[in-house]
Amino acid sequence: MFNETSRYAGIETAELTMPDGRRVRYARRRLLPNGQSLPLLIEAALVAGDRLDLLAARELGDSEQYWRICDANDAMNPFDLLDPPGRRLRIPLPEASTTTG
Repeated sequence: MFNETSRYAGIETAELTMPDGRRVRYARRRLLPNGQSLPLLIEAALVAGDRLDLLAARELGDSEQYWRICDANDAMNPFDLLDPPGRRLRIPLPEASTTTG
């Protein structure tokens, strides 16, 4: 259902039958892991105008892995991590982030 590098890869899927008989597949809820429990690659300081996708591209080699930085910093919303400039963010080892928490 999801790309293998997606934060939802490995999440169990379920199916709901609608009143009209249609079947709708969906991914079950993904729980955030405890960010401090994820093995640390580095800590990186934000610079003015930085974005998590740019930071992920620079440090993890893939801009779509920004969610790993969110996980490591206990954030659901990437925008919560973007200020102030100079803030240090945990960058986890790529294989350390989990999809089930």
